[in-house]
Order: sequence, then structure tokens, then C-alpha cells
Amino acid sequence: MNKTVNTIADRVTQAAEIIKSTKYNLRELTFDKKPLAKPGFGVKTNTNRTAKLLATQFSLEPRLLPAKAFSFPYHFHRHAEELFIVLKGTMTLRTPRGFQKLKQGDVVFFEKGPAGAHQLYNHSRQPCVYLDLAIQPGADVVEYPDSGKLLIAPEGGIYRKDSAVGYFDGEENPWAHWLAAHKTKKGKKC
Repeated sequence: MNKTVNTIADRVTQAAEIIKSTKYNLRELTFDKKPLAKPGFGVKTNTNRTAKLLATQFSLEPRLLPAKAFSFPYHFHRHAEELFIVLKGTMTLRTPRGFQKLKQGDVVFFEKGPAGAHQLYNHSRQPCVYLDLAIQPGADVVEYPDSGKLLIAPEGGIYRKDSAVGYFDGEENPWAHWLAAHKTKKGKKC
């Protein structure tokens, strides 16, 4: 019981410290200075990530998309929904319905599943800033249709979709696992 109280108390203390800085001023955002992970891709995330720390199923991430860069690979979420609000600049959105230009003030919603697939490209010479609001109920699977990959979030494992295995693969001898798991400390079987 003490452990639970300490955990809750620690979380409340942490939240109280974080809550002091949860206010965003959209005119005073600062973004990561890390180099691009892959040339041509380049979303930068706001360095104040407190909104993610406080919420359990909601994230708000101000993002900067540099000129002539893609956001993320074309993807959709199986269990999360997203909403983008363009704060500054212009960019092109790719969805299953085609391409469209987005400008300051535009709001776009991405439902979960293949119909919500999306990717951004900043076709201009100026950076574009947008808010990425997402509802993420725990674990998510992100699918990348162009490259046939799956990402398991939040763990981050990335797998090829075509490397799927059958439900009973590797289950040829369950008794061997039972026997190994049910040995006593002295090595005797239960």
C-alpha cells in the first residue's frame, strides 16, 4: 500500500512541477535542433513536451516542417486519430483521396484505419508550423503502405508487414514449455 501511495504522491508532485509550464504560447515555440534522421524528411517537434507527459490518451505536439521536406513516411494509425491545424505557412497533404494544398488556418482530421493515411510535404521555401493533436488509447499500430512496414507504438518496434507468421507457429510442443516452467527450485518437476 505504501508503494502505491508513494507512486501516486510522486506522480502528483511531478504533475505539479510540470503544470507550471504547460501553457503554450504559439508565438514563442522552440523546436529541436537535431539534424534530419534521413535527408528529405524533417519534422521538428516543439522542445516543450509537457502536454504529452500529463495526458494519458491525448497528445498535442506543435511541429515545424522545414522547406522542401516530407513530414513522416506515408502512414495511418490503426488505433489513433489525429487532427492537424496549420498555424503558419503552406504545405501539401497526401491522402488516399489525392493531394491538396494546406495553408494557415486549415484544419484536417485523420480517422483511424487506411482511410486516414496521410503525409505532408512542404513545397514552399519557408518553414510550416502546425499542431498535431492525437487521441491515442494506449498501444497503436502504425502502418506504412508505401514500404509495407508496421510500427508498434509506443514501444517503437518496426516490422515488415509481409513477415507475418501463423498464430500457432512455434507452438509445436507446448508440453516442453510446461515442463520447463513447472520445475521447482531444486530441479524437480511439479
